[in-house]
Amino acid sequence: MLNHLKTEIDFGTPARESAQEVTLNIDGYPVKVPKGTSLMRAAVEAGIQVPKLCATDSLEPFGSCRLCLVEIDGRRGFPASCTTPAEQGMVVRTQTPKLQQLRKGVMELYISDHPLDCLTCSANGNCELQDMAGVTGLRNVRYGVAGKEVDGISGAHHCDTPQDTSNPYFTYDASKCIVCNRCVRACEETQGTFALTISGRGFESRVSPGQDQPFMDSECVSCGACVEACPTATLQENSIIELGQPEHSLITTCAYCGVGCGFKAEMKGNTVVRMVPWKDGKANDGHSCVKGRFAWGYATHADRITTPMIRKKISDPWQPVSWDEAIGYAASEFKRIQAAHGKDSVGGITSSRCTNEETYLVQKLIRAAFGTNNVDTCARVCHSPTGYGLGQTFGTSAGTQTFKSVEQSDMILVIGANPSDAHPVFASRMKRRLREGAKLVVVDPRKIDLVSSPHVRAQHHLALRPGTNVAMISALAHVVVTEGLVNEAYVAERCDTKSFAEWREFVARPENSPEALEAATGVPAAEVRAAARLYAAGPNSAIYYGLGVTEHAQGSTMVIGIANLAMACGMVGREGVGVNPLRGQNNVQGSCDMGSFPHELPGYRHISDTTARNLFEAAWGVELSPEPGLRIPNMFDAAHEGSFLGLYCQGEDIVQSDPNTQHVADALSRMECIVVQDIFLNETAKYAHVFLPGSSFLEKDGTFTNAERRISRVTQAMPPLPGLADWEVTVKLSNALGYPMAYASPEQVMDEIAMLTPSFAGVSYEKIERLGSVQWPCNDSTEEAGTSIMHREKFVRGKGKFIVTQYVPSEEKVTRKYPLLLTTGRILSQYNVGAQTRRTPNNQWHDEDRLEIHPHDAEERGVRAGDWVGVESRAGHTVLRAVLSERMQPGVVYTTFHFPESGANVITTDASDWATNCPEYKVTAVQVMPVAQPSEWQRGYAEFNQTQLDLLDQARRAEVIGK
Repeated sequence: MLNHLKTEIDFGTPARESAQEVTLNIDGYPVKVPKGTSLMRAAVEAGIQVPKLCATDSLEPFGSCRLCLVEIDGRRGFPASCTTPAEQGMVVRTQTPKLQQLRKGVMELYISDHPLDCLTCSANGNCELQDMAGVTGLRNVRYGVAGKEVDGISGAHHCDTPQDTSNPYFTYDASKCIVCNRCVRACEETQGTFALTISGRGFESRVSPGQDQPFMDSECVSCGACVEACPTATLQENSIIELGQPEHSLITTCAYCGVGCGFKAEMKGNTVVRMVPWKDGKANDGHSCVKGRFAWGYATHADRITTPMIRKKISDPWQPVSWDEAIGYAASEFKRIQAAHGKDSVGGITSSRCTNEETYLVQKLIRAAFGTNNVDTCARVCHSPTGYGLGQTFGTSAGTQTFKSVEQSDMILVIGANPSDAHPVFASRMKRRLREGAKLVVVDPRKIDLVSSPHVRAQHHLALRPGTNVAMISALAHVVVTEGLVNEAYVAERCDTKSFAEWREFVARPENSPEALEAATGVPAAEVRAAARLYAAGPNSAIYYGLGVTEHAQGSTMVIGIANLAMACGMVGREGVGVNPLRGQNNVQGSCDMGSFPHELPGYRHISDTTARNLFEAAWGVELSPEPGLRIPNMFDAAHEGSFLGLYCQGEDIVQSDPNTQHVADALSRMECIVVQDIFLNETAKYAHVFLPGSSFLEKDGTFTNAERRISRVTQAMPPLPGLADWEVTVKLSNALGYPMAYASPEQVMDEIAMLTPSFAGVSYEKIERLGSVQWPCNDSTEEAGTSIMHREKFVRGKGKFIVTQYVPSEEKVTRKYPLLLTTGRILSQYNVGAQTRRTPNNQWHDEDRLEIHPHDAEERGVRAGDWVGVESRAGHTVLRAVLSERMQPGVVYTTFHFPESGANVITTDASDWATNCPEYKVTAVQVMPVAQPSEWQRGYAEFNQTQLDLLDQARRAEVIGK
C-alpha cells in the first residue's frame, strides 16, 4: 500500500564521499558516518527521524524551518541538524522537553499562517505540515490564523490570493504556502530552470513564478519538481484534487524518450491518479519532465480504438470484428500473398515504443512464421548509423556510459543534440555539472538552449552549416593530431596501431585543417582549434550526440569520426568520458538489441553467421534464411515495383515519421494487406486493411532498454483496454499463420531472450526487480547489475579500430531556386509524431509545427512573425506559420515534425546514409515565401483524413449498435 507518511529517507544532503569517518552519539546510540555527514542523516543511520519541513534528501540543506533543531553537549543554542556536520565525539540529543517546546512553538507559527481547512484540503493524508503538527503535539493555535483573527491579531493577508490554475496539470494555492523554499530550491538545484522565487516579506512572503506571473506565462517548464518538493497542498496535481489520494502504487518506466525514467504509478484500483518520479530510478534519480510526469492521459483518451477492425480496401468502411476474426483474416491474407508472390513479398516493422519482449516476438514472427528476414524498425530512420559506426570502431552498437557518468565530466561536447527539449531529465543532470564548472562546446547549426541560457553558457558554439558534420570532426581531429594532443599511451595500449597510423596521416593533411574547411563549415578556424584543445585537455571529456549526427547522408561516417576522436584523446572506458548517443524513443535501444534489423539476429549477430543462426533454429524449431531481408526504404521501393505486398506494422507511424511522405503513402496504397497494431488510428493506419488495437505502456508488462543500456521493468497498471496485450496479439497471429508460439507471460519471453543472447544471459525479472534495473552486457563475466561503463580494460572488439572519414559534401545543395537549408528537431512539450502528446494538454504549449527563420531571411522575403509561409523543396511543398528567431543562422530554417497536418516530411527528400539508409532529414534545400492558402498536399491530406475519420466513425457507430 502507498505510505502517505512518506517513509522514504528524507534527511537533507546525502553523505559526501570521504575516506575519514567519525563516531558520535545520538540519543544514546553510537553512530559511525563519513566526516561531513549532516546530523540529520547521521540520525537516520541510527534509525532516528528528526522532525523537518524544509529538508528533503533530493535538495541541499537549507536550515530555514527550525524544526530539526537538536542539542549538542558543550554547545550553546539549538543548531539545525540538516546543516550541522557530524564531528568526532559529538553527543547529540534529538528529543528533549526543551526541543519539544521549541518545535511546538515553530509549528504554531506555521499553522497561524495557514488556512483552517485541513479536513477538506486535497493533501489530507499526504501533507507533511499535518504530519509535523502531529509529531510536535500541536493541538491549539494562540495566534491569528490565516484568514481569521484571534484576540485582535490578524492572520496573513496572502490567504486571499486567488489560486493560479493556469497550468493544466497542477494548481498553485498561495494560501497554503509555508515559504519553506523547497519548490524554489527544486527548480534551481534539480531542474536548473530558476523559474521560481520568493516575493514579498514577512507574512506577505510567497512563492512567485517569474515576476509575479501565472505559471503558464513564466519560464516554468512543468517538470513537476516543485510539485514533488512541496510539503503541503500549495502546489498540487489537479488529478489529486479531482480524484483524491491514491491507495497503492507500482514501479514502471516512462514511455517517452530514451532516458528511461523510473516512475511510481500511484493508483486507485485500476485508475492512475498520478505518476511520481521514482527516487530509486537510476536513470532519473527522482526527477522528471512534463511528458513523463504529466502527459500520460492519452492512455485513456477517447480516440483510443479498442476493437479490432477489418476492411478489403482503404475506401471501404471499417468493420468491427472479434479478435479471432481479425487475426484469422490477417493470417489468411498474408498466406494468400505469399502463395501468389513468394515468401519475401511480405514483412514487418517492430516498434521502439513497445517492450523488448513484444519486439522480440514480432521479429521472431517475421523470421519464423513468415519465413523471411524482411523485418526492420524505426531505428532505421534515427540511430542506425550509431549501430554501424560504434560497431565498426568499438565492437558494440551502444553508448559507453551511464547518465550519471556526466557528473564526473570536466568537459562536455554536445553534437547535433538538444537535450533540454529532447532529453530534459538528462539535460538537468548535465546542467548541474556545468554549473559546477565543467566546460561545454556545442556543435549545432542552431543556437540551442545550452548555448546561452542565463545559467549555463557554452565556451564555444560551433554553428556549422547543415551537412558539414564530417568536415567539422575532421577539423577537430586535425588539431588534435597536428598539435600533439593525442593520448599516445592510450592509443598504443588500447587501439589498433596500423589503423591509427592511417587515420593520423589522413587527418593531418592540410585539406583537413580548420582553416581549409572553414569555407565549408562556416565556423571560424580559431573557434574550432580552441574547442579541440578543450576536448583533448579533459582530463575527462564526454561526447553526447543526437539525430543531428545520424540523420545525414554521412551519418555513419560522422559516428565513426566521433569514435576516432574519442579514442585518439583516450576518452573511452572510465567515468566522465565516453561516446553517448541520446536515443530518441523509449525503447529504440531495445528494439535494436532484439534483432529488429533485417541482417541481424538478437544480440547483433549477423543472419549469415551459421553458428548464431543454428542456435536460433534449434530453439525455434524452424529453418531460417541466411540472406538479409529488406530495409524499410527497400520495402517501399519493392512495393512500387509490385513485389512487396503485405506489411505487419506494430506501433510505428511510418507515413508521418519517414521522409518523402508522398512516396511512402503511394507505396502503402499499392500493398494488398497492411496490418497496423496501435492504440490510435494513426496516419499509417489510414492505409491499413486490418487494425489490431494496441496497449499503452500503462497496460504493458515487460522491459524497456534506455540509451545507457539500462533494462528496466514496465509493470501493468491497468488491464489492456482491448482485452489482449500486444504480446498476446503477436502470439495469436503467429499461431494463425501456422507457427505455434506458447508463452504464458512476458517473463517467459525474457527467459528465452536471455538463453539465446549472450549479452542478456544474466537478465531476469527477479534480478531487475531486486536491483531496480540492470545494464547489458549482463552475464557471468560482469557485475550482478551488469556493465555501467563499457570498454574499461579493452574494447569489445579487442583493439579499437580507427577508420578514415573522408568528407563528402551532401548532394542536397542550396541553389537559386532553393537558397535555404531546412533542418528539423523536437520541442519539449511534444514527442516524436505527437500521437501521444497531441492528445494531452501539452498542446497548450505547442499546438502546431512552426518554421523558425532568421529575421534577415524573413525580411528579404517579406515575411513577418506569424505569417503563413510556403516551404518548397524538390520533394514537395507545405505551409507553416513563421517564427522569427535569432536562434537560427542566416540561410538555415528549422521546424519540428509533431503534427501530421504540417507535412514536415512532405518536403524532406529520399537521400540517405550510405551505410544504413538512415534518411537525411537534417539537410533539405528549400525556398520560403509568404502564402495565403495551404499547400496542395495539405488540402489533399485534409480531404483524405476526413474520409478516413468518417469511415472510422461508421465503424464506431456499428460497434455501438452491435452492442
